[in-house]
Amino acid sequence: MLNAYAGARVSRVPSELFLTSLTRGPESVDQKPAKYLVKNASELNALSLLPGDTVIMLNGNWQSQQINFKGKGTHQKPILLLAETRGEVLLTGNSNLKIDGTWLMVDGLAFKDGFSLKEDVVIFSKNSSNCRLTNTSIENYNPQNKQTDYKWISLYGRNNRLDHCSLTGKSHSGTTLVVWLDDKPNYHEIDHNYFGPRPPLGANGGETIRIGTSTWSMHDSYTKVAYNIFDKCDGEMEIISIKSGHNLISNNFFYECEGTITFRHGNNNEVSYNYLLGNGKKNAGGIRIIGENHKVHHNYLQDLPGRNLRAAISVMNSLEKPQLHEYFQVKNADVQSNIIVNCREAFVLGAGKDALLKVAPDNLSVKNNYIIDPGSLLVKTDNPTNLVLENNQVSGASLQTGFVKMSEDLHKAEGIWQLKGETKTPFWIDTSVGPSWKEKSQF
Repeated sequence: MLNAYAGARVSRVPSELFLTSLTRGPESVDQKPAKYLVKNASELNALSLLPGDTVIMLNGNWQSQQINFKGKGTHQKPILLLAETRGEVLLTGNSNLKIDGTWLMVDGLAFKDGFSLKEDVVIFSKNSSNCRLTNTSIENYNPQNKQTDYKWISLYGRNNRLDHCSLTGKSHSGTTLVVWLDDKPNYHEIDHNYFGPRPPLGANGGETIRIGTSTWSMHDSYTKVAYNIFDKCDGEMEIISIKSGHNLISNNFFYECEGTITFRHGNNNEVSYNYLLGNGKKNAGGIRIIGENHKVHHNYLQDLPGRNLRAAISVMNSLEKPQLHEYFQVKNADVQSNIIVNCREAFVLGAGKDALLKVAPDNLSVKNNYIIDPGSLLVKTDNPTNLVLENNQVSGASLQTGFVKMSEDLHKAEGIWQLKGETKTPFWIDTSVGPSWKEKSQF
């Protein structure tokens, strides 16, 4: 019913890119950018690339190739690493890719049915900035031992972008994609990607995306995650684990994922305009809030059977004196204008309360939400201080303080409940997501 990719067309690099030699003539002020054809990593790694240069990777099986794409491009003259034909440069065996420089772009590669011996599969280096990986896939790149931990993509550096890629079938330990922090914000963008099925790992470390670590959690990242599809990402409880500050998770589609979007560590994050459809799948959950000054608004949550920590909106209790890796008190959370349909527990306040997690949320605002046919409307395992419950509209449940009878603000459009006058087509139906060369698929 719901399209994972919007159109797919195999496209070739323009023929004029092949009119080149593998050597550069004497440099001059007005020298034109060079174009190179390469057939293996040794040839590619030996190049001394300048702004505006283009490298073409010839079609075929690139087995166990360690590619180090290095150079310093500019905004006006980026350095390009392109597949001869998108999707037909196959990186197999123990291949991996390091993107190391400024204004570098990689387009059209396919990692498939291999595994990494040591390094993560794709690394944006600590020195990278304004680099981009696009139209690339990593599929079933798993070692024999599922306990072996490596990431499929590690994002270091600043202002890097991952877009229109496909990552699917990760079955071994290690987060699929990690944004690594240091003492300065990194402003990465992760958009229009397809994160395909990931089976349950059965242990911690199976997140699909993690932004930061507990060590750096009080630092800001300013990473934006938008217009991605998460399809049956069941690795562990945290589909996206936010462990830093000032990140935006917006306009993403979570389809039958056994987990939650989790504000795990850090403050001042926003989760908005996302779609979470569980279809009643066991352990499918919603949004879990921990920490300070978070905003959760205009999300659509439907058919989620998760309870307590996996409720549609779960607001956790905390420790009295938490360490960086532990649970911090929820303060000043703003939860409003979300639509919650047929979820087992719409709101859980004080989730996880026990002998240690005994500090209730403070200054929590829950306003102007729409709740249809909840199993339980409001579960309080603890009593938040300075709680504001106001004008939350309900259909199919008994009213409580802060909840009122549903008005006629909503109507069914494009298969989901939407506000009248604000109807829109969900982005995955008419927006290109994943590599352009991938065949259209359906959920």
